[in-house]
Amino acid sequence: VARRLSLKKHPECHCMAGGQAIEHLAQTGNQELLTFRLPMQHYRNCDFSFSGLQNLVNNAIVQKEKEEGIQEGEILSCVKDVAAAVQHAVAVHIIQRTYRAMLFCIKNSILPSKNATLVVSGGVASNQYIRKGLQNLADANDFALLCPPPRLCTDNGVMIAWNGIERLRAGLGVLHSTDGIRYEPR
Repeated sequence: VARRLSLKKHPECHCMAGGQAIEHLAQTGNQELLTFRLPMQHYRNCDFSFSGLQNLVNNAIVQKEKEEGIQEGEILSCVKDVAAAVQHAVAVHIIQRTYRAMLFCIKNSILPSKNATLVVSGGVASNQYIRKGLQNLADANDFALLCPPPRLCTDNGVMIAWNGIERLRAGLGVLHSTDGIRYEPR
């Protein structure tokens, strides 16, 4: 979405990554000026998909470009509202699907009855709007929310290392010897 909105050309966002630019612009946008249908509402599972939402957003951008009489690649006057609406739709989708997963785990006794923890990492965990929504979800369901600091949420290698540190500290699933492990470099 950031690429399609040409946010690298936006004066406030030229040095930001796409997700960071969306979050920045969304802070002063009106999410209610555009409404996007949430993806996968008819699927009663825990899967995520953003392709349908991406198509809806692309169509809305094309329509706004026509209304404003601008070419693709130019900045829409309503770019902050588009960013806010997209961020909100993504957050709601993530929260709904995560809630389904939490209920599934509780129903099937996959999680402990007390002290359950929701761990969120990756780029999504650096978005404060999404993080706040997930914090509200966790609080409402008596889960702890565990997220690495935003500065560690952008690099997969760092996230994997952080996970390893947490598992080592907790003594969970950490091998102290590599004897007997077969591996082949690729």
